[in-house]
Parts: sequence; structure tokens; C-alpha cells
Amino acid sequence: MLNQITPAQLSAWGEQQAAAGALLVLDVREPWEVQTASVKPAGFELLTIPMSLIPARLNELDRTRPVACLCHHGGRSMQVASFLVQQGFERVANIAGGIHAWSAQVDPSIPCY
Repeated sequence: MLNQITPAQLSAWGEQQAAAGALLVLDVREPWEVQTASVKPAGFELLTIPMSLIPARLNELDRTRPVACLCHHGGRSMQVASFLVQQGFERVANIAGGIHAWSAQVDPSIPCY
């Protein structure tokens, strides 16, 4: 199932999924973007895999674990989230607004770019 959540809703969504294992935030931005602005893991594991490499690295992800996808504004992460659901992932969310919204809603120390 694909959920649409805001950065401020991430913790609550992760708690709802707790029985399925630890929450994974999958950052699908390019390396230069992650260097420019990145979230600090708090109650979740952070894994960065650029969108273009997701199909080749799919075996690194647990299909039963809750995965919340993150990008710059939410477009690429929505594509990846949809792809994961098509591949049999059971608990998937797109973080709407991406790192830009994260800066506004959760951590203003994260630079906007």
C-alpha cells in the first residue's frame, strides 16, 4: 500500500508500521543533493540510493519493512514509492514535499536549495 505523508507525519506513520520492523527512510536524490542538504536520522534508518540505481539495488531492501521515500520536492520519491509497491513492497510512503518540506516542517537547519 502506498501512503502519502508529510515530513511532520513521518514519526506517527513509522509508529503505526512498527510491527513490520524498523522504519527506513530511502533518500533517492543524487549524491550532490544529499551533500547539500540531508536529514538527520531520528527514530529511523536512513539509506541513500539515487533513483536511477533503485532497480539494480532492489535486493538491498526488505519488502516487508516500512519504507518512506524522500527526494527534493516529492516527485522522484513518488515514482520510486510506486515502483516499490509494484515490486511487492507492503508498507511504502512518499514523503510529500521532500527535503524542502522537511526543512519547513521538521528541521529549519536543513538548507533549502
